[in-house]
This record gives sequence, structure tokens and C-alpha cells, in this order.
Amino acid sequence: MKKMLLVVVLISLVSSFKPRNLSWVAIGDSITYLNEHLDETGNRVTKGYMTRVVEKLPGITYTNQGHNGWTAGDIAKSINELGLARADVYSVFLGTNDWWAGRPLGRLDDYQRNTGNSTVYGSFRLIIDKLRTLNPAARIILITPMQRADFVYLTNYKNNAYGSYKSKNGQMLEAFANAIDSIGRAEQFQVVDLYHMKKLALPRLVHYKRLKNPQTGLYTNYPYPTFTDISFNPEIDEYPYPDGAVDITYDGLHPSDKGYALISQQLVRLFKKY
Repeated sequence: MKKMLLVVVLISLVSSFKPRNLSWVAIGDSITYLNEHLDETGNRVTKGYMTRVVEKLPGITYTNQGHNGWTAGDIAKSINELGLARADVYSVFLGTNDWWAGRPLGRLDDYQRNTGNSTVYGSFRLIIDKLRTLNPAARIILITPMQRADFVYLTNYKNNAYGSYKSKNGQMLEAFANAIDSIGRAEQFQVVDLYHMKKLALPRLVHYKRLKNPQTGLYTNYPYPTFTDISFNPEIDEYPYPDGAVDITYDGLHPSDKGYALISQQLVRLFKKY
């Protein structure tokens, strides 16, 4: 009888530690969007960060609200038309396109006073207000943009952009990461600070950029930061990131499998707490 009672107690204890079933809406730009559009990576990526999270934590179901090329301003503008669902957890992974678009960052005061969609701080307030109306008790995770090397789109070389090693419209990408962190601290949200992760630092994003040597005209593999001073001509040059160049990113901006694995690890740690 005592043995049977002990077995019942053990079973109840084990069942009480079952992971919760959680619904998750992931809001973001192309880095989120690509999770369901791996063909657009030239199949250089096999799994995005959401797939990797639910593989580790199968009690989670996710909805991909990643929008290719969108800024936080675009999300805020369309926030009522996106069909966002009620969820237990929302993650917001934006900012890199705002930086490249030259959007004004603003100040924390713009967020706190809800001054509208003219600044990045204001855009985040509109997004977060919407999430709170959907589920006031939801957990909200803010994810800062990663550092970025020179980006060249895999199928359209004219779609390219320099990296976060210099400013755009007088603003550094780091300032956008710090702004998102400041919102998180003000609201007591969890923040995944990818920008300041050493494993995602600029020198690690690609092994090299393959460019023509200005003196010889011969293609040469240049590491960071050497490649930042050598020009790329999208009209005539070959793609500068062949397979051997892939490291944390596959195109200077978007994560590779290695990069997505590092992002998912950070999120898994948080979700385990929930």
C-alpha cells in the first residue's frame, strides 16, 4: 500500500512539472519572416529561430508576424490590420530597417508620452499598446537588432547596404539597440540584446567578402574591417559572399543557421522561465 501511495505521489510530482503550453506571436522584419520562406535564402538556411525554439520546447506554438523589409514604423502604422492574435508571449524584433531607412530615433520621452509614429520610440509605444489590448497579462520580449556587415541581397546585387560600422542619417545602429533596451528597462520587459552579444559581433558575421583587388583586378577574400574600404560594383562583380564566406550571417545581414541557433538559444532560456 505504501509503495502504491509513493508511486502516485511521484507521478503527480512529475506531471506537475510538465512545461506549460504557450502561444507565441513573433513580430519582426525579414529575419523573422524568413523562418517560413527559406527558399528566399537560396536554401542557405534550414531553420529560422522560431522553428528552433519550438523544437527545444514543443509546448510552444508560434505565429510568424515577420514582414520583409518593414520598419517599426510600418508595423505601427498597420498594427490594426495585421490580424494579431491574443497570445501568452509576444516578441518584437525590429530596428535594423528603421536605422537603414534613416528614421528619427527620438527619445524615451516620445515613448512615455505616446507622441505617435514619427520616431522609433513612438512606434514602439503604438506596437506595445496594441499587444496590451490583446492580452494585458502577456509576456513581452524585446529583441534588439544585430550588428550588420555589408549586406548584398542574394538574387539582386543592387539591393545592398553598408554595415553598422558607420552611421546612417547621423545615427549609429547601436543607438537603436540601446533605445530598445531602454524601453525594456522602463517597462520591465525581458530584452534579448543581440547587438552586444560577442558571438554576434561584426568581425564574426562573415568570414570574408570576396571583392576585386583595386590594384590587380583579381578577386580576393577580404576579412572585416579590410573589406569596408574596397568597393563593390553590383553591375559587374560576382556575388561577394560565396558559401565559404558564410559565418553568423549568409549575406552580411541575415543570420545563417549558426546565427539563428544563437538567437534561439537566448529565447529558449527565457521561455523556460515562463
